[in-house]
Amino acid sequence: MDSRHCEEVLRHHGIRPTAVRMLVLDAMERFSDTFSLADLEEATGEIDRSSIFRTLTLFTRRHLLHLIEDGSGSAKYCVCHNDHACRIDELHCHFHCEACGRTLCLDHTQIPVIAYPAGYEVRQIDYLLKGLCPTCREKLRR
Repeated sequence: MDSRHCEEVLRHHGIRPTAVRMLVLDAMERFSDTFSLADLEEATGEIDRSSIFRTLTLFTRRHLLHLIEDGSGSAKYCVCHNDHACRIDELHCHFHCEACGRTLCLDHTQIPVIAYPAGYEVRQIDYLLKGLCPTCREKLRR
């Protein structure tokens, strides 16, 4: 990936571009679905776990990433594809396969509008479907 692109994305979100942050951003943008800290460790190779974790925490706070709690005990992340605006109406659902453990983005499945009491400010909605992905479902049918 172009380092200029990484710098622009980070600066756009008020994040000072450092070598580690640029490497993590480059690696995470290559994932097509969700990823974990361990996945990023493997993808970056030379960056220590604590530096990656601090970077993920910062990126989540600055809306470069969505944090997904899928019940697996391992936090998953996905890149915000909405020009990193992360408005409530742009959030999407996720699917966790109980057989293979993958958590997939369902980018085109919007989270339903939920009525909530006046005075509340909603900042995040987590909508997780659980079951079997098509591959695991087919394996069980055999």
